[in-house]
Amino acid sequence: MPVLNGSTAIVTGGGRGLGLAMARALAECGASIGLLDILPDISETAEVLARDTGVATAGVVADVRNAAAVESAVDALQQQLGTADILITSAGITMWGESTEVTPEDWQRVLDINLNGTFFAAQSFSRRLLQENRPGSIIFISSMSGRIVNVPQFQASYNSSKAAVSMLAKSLAVEWAPSGIRVNALEPGYTLSDMTAQFMDANPDLAAQWTAMIPMQRMGEPSDLVGAVTYLASSESAYLTGQSIVIDGGYTAI
Repeated sequence: MPVLNGSTAIVTGGGRGLGLAMARALAECGASIGLLDILPDISETAEVLARDTGVATAGVVADVRNAAAVESAVDALQQQLGTADILITSAGITMWGESTEVTPEDWQRVLDINLNGTFFAAQSFSRRLLQENRPGSIIFISSMSGRIVNVPQFQASYNSSKAAVSMLAKSLAVEWAPSGIRVNALEPGYTLSDMTAQFMDANPDLAAQWTAMIPMQRMGEPSDLVGAVTYLASSESAYLTGQSIVIDGGYTAI
């Protein structure tokens, strides 16, 4: 695993699931961790992470849909941990439903969290690095759904938002490359976060259908992502920017 001593990472959606797994992986590499989440117990989650890993942590409640709230949260984390040089944007949601029945409110909520929240976090994070003339690494959590259409569920808003997140990574990577800020995206396939595992337990037929479509014949685990996350966060990937890395057990290869 790369050594990240002296680095500070902010993880949006870091209160549980994939976000927390990625935060823990960075902490185990020595990075200080700032967790940003809408969950009210995020400070307690950060304290547990500090006890488990021995690194400095902090947790701040914020809704990534609100640019001012994100700016305030990043400022609070900066005061506690210093300027962050790693950002992971893991906050995201999905909604299923026939597109003729999707409400404007539901459509907008998915875009606001998945796309706007990603941009607001990257914007606030990068402002500070640019002001201090420091390099950094941004890792957007996109999805294989940004390049394929999942079946049998209908999720046009999610697919569209994740395609936009992957293009946002390329756009910001080119814009900020001269300043040393790298931007890449991870595009996971079906991955067993805590929430997904609960859903699969409640819907075994759908779980079997999804698994049958994966060439490796299994769902991903959070541990399948952490190697790529720590690599992208570290100087070992210093010449890698503007890329989207798919980790899906071969799903998009067929």
